[in-house]
Amino acid sequence: MEIKVDSKTVFKNQEKEYLKAKQNEDYQALVRKLKLKEEDAKKNTINLLDSLEELAHCKNCKSLYECQNKVKGYVYFPELKESNLIFSYIPCKYKKKALKDAKLKITSQNILDSARMKDIKITKSRAVVIKWLKDYYDNFDPFKSSKGLYLHGNFGTGKTYLIAALLNEIKNKFGVSAEIVYVPELLRKLKENLNLVGDRLYELEKVDLLLLDDIGAEKVTEWGRDEILGTILQTRMNSGMPTFFTSNLTINELERNLSLTKDSEDAIKAKRIIERIKYLTDDIELLGNNYREEK
Repeated sequence: MEIKVDSKTVFKNQEKEYLKAKQNEDYQALVRKLKLKEEDAKKNTINLLDSLEELAHCKNCKSLYECQNKVKGYVYFPELKESNLIFSYIPCKYKKKALKDAKLKITSQNILDSARMKDIKITKSRAVVIKWLKDYYDNFDPFKSSKGLYLHGNFGTGKTYLIAALLNEIKNKFGVSAEIVYVPELLRKLKENLNLVGDRLYELEKVDLLLLDDIGAEKVTEWGRDEILGTILQTRMNSGMPTFFTSNLTINELERNLSLTKDSEDAIKAKRIIERIKYLTDDIELLGNNYREEK
């Protein structure tokens, strides 16, 4: 059955919607900004109102996870191109950042996955660390407990790469499992989806070699410190599982950092975390050039 569209009815509906929309100051401002002719404004009133609604959502939005638009992270946006009004979904500032971060993460992960000890740049400032890594590799026994490393120092000195190279070499030689976890991201993801906590903690407690990367960079909460980090470290300490850390903070600075949460200061609980880290690791400082700035 063919449905006929009455052009007069369509025109009347457009006219009705347009006259109603004209009472909206934001609608009038958008029409002026786009420099639309009245005829084009009438034809596109509904789409323009949809755009205004999504733009209003964006105005008060504080994060990607609060997005109320139809396509999460995107806004239905009008543009005038060669006298034609075009509507398209464009990423908001939070989505742009997420896309950029994802791209950087993939690049960074590829670099870490391919890290090898033979490719480590040898410098005077790295001498102590490199010797430790070589000794650890030469003496590694998958059936014996061993201390990991708490490697701290200024930003961009290659701390994560150095430990990643060691873990890759051991993983390839002995067939053990290894994982590098960026601590701030771990806590953020678990907080966003509490259903993941049980399984993720089990994975991190059981993996043969674990690097907790950039500890101290996270926003400290009692839950993240005590329920997540504390649980992982206690279990790995009890099992004698090799655990590694990188940080921009010394062990004393980290203790102070972990003691401060939004609502309180708890030096005792922070000290418990630090004691576990000390039990699990040797402590080495790495100071030097920022290799990220040199690239």
